[in-house]
Amino acid sequence: MRASKTSVARNAWRHGLSLPILADPTLAPEVAALARAIAGDGASAASSAAAARIAEAQVDLVRVRGVRLALTQRLLDGADVTREILRLDRYERRAFARRSGALRDFDRVAWDDLRTRKSAAPTGTSGKIGFVRRGAENG
Repeated sequence: MRASKTSVARNAWRHGLSLPILADPTLAPEVAALARAIAGDGASAASSAAAARIAEAQVDLVRVRGVRLALTQRLLDGADVTREILRLDRYERRAFARRSGALRDFDRVAWDDLRTRKSAAPTGTSGKIGFVRRGAENG
């Protein structure tokens, strides 16, 4: 069991998958740009942080899939890399799970921001922003 863990760790190191995304100076700007695009202008600090987690996981997922693509090409060229491709599943599943969790967090934060803005609406609107209530006198 220990030998297989060592082998997996060695493969991850060789493909660069063991490094945190933000530790790679070539990927950090990509993550930052993607996070800004996800969060949008004027995003709250919580939304920006959640968007950064989505971006990190997405870039990691793209990185794993790039390694998988290279290994698949080697497989098509006749190399026996089946075991390495199967080992990548763990990294891909982990990145996918991190992205899914980050998306859920982002949605939760967005709803919280929306509720906060709605509760801070001017008085007299009673929370019904943009709607006109028609009564009997308004026809």
